[in-house]
Amino acid sequence: MADPVLYIGNKNYSSWSFRPWIGMRAAGIPFEERLIPFDMAGGNPAFKAFSPTGKVPVLVDEGATIWESLAILDHVARKHPDSGLWPDDPVLRSRAMAMSSEMVSSFHALRSACPMNMRRKRMPIAQTPALLADVARIQVLWRESLDQNSGPFLLGGFSIADAMYAPIVNRLDVYAFNIHQDVSDYMARMKALPAWGEWVTAARAEPWIVEEEEA
Repeated sequence: MADPVLYIGNKNYSSWSFRPWIGMRAAGIPFEERLIPFDMAGGNPAFKAFSPTGKVPVLVDEGATIWESLAILDHVARKHPDSGLWPDDPVLRSRAMAMSSEMVSSFHALRSACPMNMRRKRMPIAQTPALLADVARIQVLWRESLDQNSGPFLLGGFSIADAMYAPIVNRLDVYAFNIHQDVSDYMARMKALPAWGEWVTAARAEPWIVEEEEA
């Protein structure tokens, strides 16, 4: 049986690609990576050959095409129930889903003003009230989760919630936000993951620069 194929965009910028990629890699789920770069405003028309939305990421698995990061992670978690991507505890699983859904639907100021950028030199950006409100909410969410569980990740072991918030770890870091120590410690644990290091090394070696993603 062939491994599923995960189509992704540039590792330096593509936050939505990073989410299922790090989730699957950290959980030890095998897959074939196919990177289709975007080095132009508005993405790459080539995405339409495999993506129903013309966007990445997309997972192709045994004839099924799954788009959207959270749907991809849910698909592989159900296919690999021993991966730990969904917590076994039903309460924690519901919290993981709620946190992941909030990531999909919220934090627009942060996502707009602070694109994920693995090569960015660490420096602050002009901080608007909306931006600071997003950062405050994320810290509350993370601190509550870390306080309620033994760690080392948001819901104990590495889960879909951590994968969905991985690009936020990069944003809080490279845009030099003031953060609580326990949040900083969690970010350090995320960045110590071998999967994180693998992604960052590849991202920094990429030749493409997308000006609209350079805040």
